[in-house]
Amino acid sequence: MRPSPGPEAQARVFRLGLAGIALVTLWRVALLPFDRADLYVDEAQYWFWGQELAWGYYSKPPLIGWILRLSTAIGGDGLFWIRLPLPLIHAGTAVLVALIGRRLADARTGALAGVGFATVPGVALGSLLVSTDTPMLFCFALAMLAQIQLAARRSPGWALTLGAAVGTGMLAKYAMIYFPLAAILAALLMPRARISWRDAGVAALVALAVLAPNLWWNLDNGFTTLRHTAENASLGAEARLSLGGMPEFWGGQFAVSGPILFAAYLAGLPRARGGGVAGYLALMSAPIFLALSAQALRAEVNANWAATAHVAAVVLGILVLRDRRGWLIASFAVNLAVTIALPLTTLFADSLRFGSGDLLLARYVGRADVSRRAAEIARREGLDTLVSGDRAILADFFYTLRDSGLVLRAEPTKGFPPHHYAQKHPLTPGGGDVLLVTRSLDGPACAPGITPREVARWTPTDGYSKREIRALRVPRACWFGS
Repeated sequence: MRPSPGPEAQARVFRLGLAGIALVTLWRVALLPFDRADLYVDEAQYWFWGQELAWGYYSKPPLIGWILRLSTAIGGDGLFWIRLPLPLIHAGTAVLVALIGRRLADARTGALAGVGFATVPGVALGSLLVSTDTPMLFCFALAMLAQIQLAARRSPGWALTLGAAVGTGMLAKYAMIYFPLAAILAALLMPRARISWRDAGVAALVALAVLAPNLWWNLDNGFTTLRHTAENASLGAEARLSLGGMPEFWGGQFAVSGPILFAAYLAGLPRARGGGVAGYLALMSAPIFLALSAQALRAEVNANWAATAHVAAVVLGILVLRDRRGWLIASFAVNLAVTIALPLTTLFADSLRFGSGDLLLARYVGRADVSRRAAEIARREGLDTLVSGDRAILADFFYTLRDSGLVLRAEPTKGFPPHHYAQKHPLTPGGGDVLLVTRSLDGPACAPGITPREVARWTPTDGYSKREIRALRVPRACWFGS
């Protein structure tokens, strides 16, 4: 039997793991200034939320907007400062995963789990694009660590930490609700996962206190975010049973954690029958995968919706691989290759192609060009207001044209607003004409006697849209009558 390493050796191994996380993070941050990808529609929207601080927004809770407001307040509204928080937060999550692995097993497992999490493909991608998953995963990992500590010993400090992590995670994304559900299930089935009633009560009160302002905002805004979340999850009666989404969902999970690491996680699930560490990690992950698998039978489910499950899945996967040197090296080789390559692709976002065909990162290119061209047409026409009903166009309008002096508005709609811009920045009644920019073949449904006049049309040759874009000069009375 191999002797257990002493405390100094364990500390050295753990420090090496932290150094690995730091090196990966440095690689990501060092390449950010050279990123040539435009803000994706969601990224531009999250940045805009940060310009209008609130306790909630149309489709998501507020934390991501607050984070971007802090970052851009420090360094400005350039792409570097918008995307800088992402690799830094993921680095913090990786450290927490390392601490979880060390607490549940040993320093070597913790070091491998921390570096393993930092290099999974899902984190590599999440370190490049603004996502609500990023702060939520940090909160989920912190809540897991707090729960593990509280299961070992009662502690007011860790109880406060647990409540703050759950509440703050809910302010990032409502999928954080999986944590208390999984934690309760683990406590019911495993004595070692139980925390005291006092600590649980403190944590619950703190979580509710942190979340309360967002709940109040939803109440004051017609439960906008909750309605949108329910619609996104296809919880309505129109959903139909289908097996088509299941392979795609599970294939996505292999892509998120990496094929070898996720396969190791699945191979480790039978160990849960014996309880212990594997049992706890399985209970903090498998129910999430199973719940979303059931949803995939009814409607489309995105792979990242199960992101929270990968915190525990990575640790369990590492437990399986740590004594299988060849597979461990292969897993890190595959994931590290993706980690190195993905940031490099953004340096050539406007030129890297599939053979001689489309741009590899087409969805992240060409958005700013459309906005700038629309601004030029508006000035040429002597108009000071740009309007669109297209969320993708509007999102980039508000970012790229933020200093243009133009008034930016969403096309008026009836009923429940289809996006944030229609909810908070609709066109209002008044006189004169506006420039409507649209990818729709149909013009606006104007009041009788009012006919829009097309002033330009063009078809982008590269980038996110290959559809024809039209610019129409439209009297405001088109939507509001004379």
